[in-house]
Amino acid sequence: MLELDSWIEIAKSAALAGGKHLLANQGKDLEILLNKGRDIKLQLDIDTEKIITDLISSQSKFSILGEETGLSDAAGEFYWVVDPLDGTSNFLRNIPISCVSIALMQNLEPILGVIYDFNHDDLYFAHIDSKAYLNDEEINVSNCSSENQSTLVTGIPAKTNYTDVEFQNMIEDFQHWKKVRMIGSAAMAAVYVASGKADTYKENGIFLWDIAAGAAIVNAAGGKACISNIRDDYRVDAKFTNLALGQ
Repeated sequence: MLELDSWIEIAKSAALAGGKHLLANQGKDLEILLNKGRDIKLQLDIDTEKIITDLISSQSKFSILGEETGLSDAAGEFYWVVDPLDGTSNFLRNIPISCVSIALMQNLEPILGVIYDFNHDDLYFAHIDSKAYLNDEEINVSNCSSENQSTLVTGIPAKTNYTDVEFQNMIEDFQHWKKVRMIGSAAMAAVYVASGKADTYKENGIFLWDIAAGAAIVNAAGGKACISNIRDDYRVDAKFTNLALGQ
């Protein structure tokens, strides 16, 4: 029997610890390790990941795939996936859309997810045998059934060059939706879908650690999370939606 309730408590405590550290450093003169192209890395990302992974490792023997440090050792059937700060650019510019994201994977399936929106002290969590929650309240996806009445949340992957065809396809897709939002955090986009604030999130070439926890939460909230085209560098294509739009 899977120990899902105890594992989710580990993830919740680690996410809260990470968020506390991020809040303590918010607004400070932060050390920027990388600012190239569309990517940015802070020393704070690394420091926060260590706080999270140390706490998880003290209570779990599963390996950990971290955004900053990679895979701790060979991944078994179960392994943690950690994004210590999803929305780093937002955080650096004091845009309050960023979070800590922690998932537990069973092979390639996210079975548990915790996302801590530390800007608003909101904790989203779920596992495969539970409902989805925002703090103590159950959340559910929307029931919008047509794209022209729905809100799409998406993003542009952090690569250097894009073809005209890629942008043309994106524009054609956008025209189908009532509203389109790019918020700078895939994890927050996922919980917006899970809680019915938006109707679909999709993005190609996004990293697994950005979307794994959100996938588990969307599924538990009554939606459909599809992760496909998994690459060797952990990039994936993701689409999260309610069932009415997902059919």
